Amino acid sequence: MDPFDDLLRGVRANGAVFAGSVLTPPWTLRFAEDAYLTLCVPLCGMGWIVRDDGGEPQPLRTGEAAIVRGPEPFAFTDDPGTGPDAGGGDGPAMLLAGAYRVPGEVPRRLLRALPPVAVVPDEHDCAAMRGYLEAQLTTGLPGRQIVVDRLLDWLLVCTLRQWFDRPGAAPPAWYLALGDDVVGPALRAMHDAPERAWALPSLAAVAGVSRSTFAKRFQALLGEPPLTYLTEWRMALAADLLSEPGMTVAAVARRVGYADPFGFSTAFKRVRGVSPSAHRAEPEPSSVLPSPVARLARASKPAREK
Repeated sequence: MDPFDDLLRGVRANGAVFAGSVLTPPWTLRFAEDAYLTLCVPLCGMGWIVRDDGGEPQPLRTGEAAIVRGPEPFAFTDDPGTGPDAGGGDGPAMLLAGAYRVPGEVPRRLLRALPPVAVVPDEHDCAAMRGYLEAQLTTGLPGRQIVVDRLLDWLLVCTLRQWFDRPGAAPPAWYLALGDDVVGPALRAMHDAPERAWALPSLAAVAGVSRSTFAKRFQALLGEPPLTYLTEWRMALAADLLSEPGMTVAAVARRVGYADPFGFSTAFKRVRGVSPSAHRAEPEPSSVLPSPVARLARASKPAREK
């Protein structure tokens, strides 16, 4: 297991929406708030992603996928209101969209590494999935919704990988460090077994180098010492475990490598700013994820001047 696997664990599409009828201009698809992440995949045509919180409209064409970071609402529209030379949105379009609730602190670490809108061309392994997705949407076989949701999950993962791997991208430091021969094995070990009594010598042994070499390399790649990273990772895991029914503070402490619940509570408050009991008392976000498309508005704006 590595940090990328951990951050995506539990992130699942639920009720992907297919705008199966051909959208003819003028049209606007409004997306509801409360989805922490939405994946949009045009099956034909193009449109523009326009966020309610402002920012530059982003074009989205067939052959591309967009990851939109929430929870602010946004629209997919044929006309971003940028004038007649904006181009591209004059023809019909069809869109597949999946909304994602991001349950807990661990996957939100990934969310914070994303821009408001990430548009990725299908240049590699994602491209082969588009035709299969479209075929599944038109079949009448049982379980179609589940199949489409899981395929969309797969598309989300490879879209994220392509976004972080593209030239000029700014992936989080841990993502780059995963490919390092020294730091990568130690990162995976910390994520595989956060409950272990890790120390600098044992992490350096996993990395296969001296303690000083490992500490220097880790600091250079991640900008913090190994044990600082480990503590922050443990506290993120603990924050999610504390929300599970029946998990006591002592049980959570053991799961993240603390034999003493008092020592765990001190570390948790230092890193998270609140005690474990105060964190547990905070209201949980709604577990009900609305349909990503709040409403389909056709002819909602005047035709553009030609």
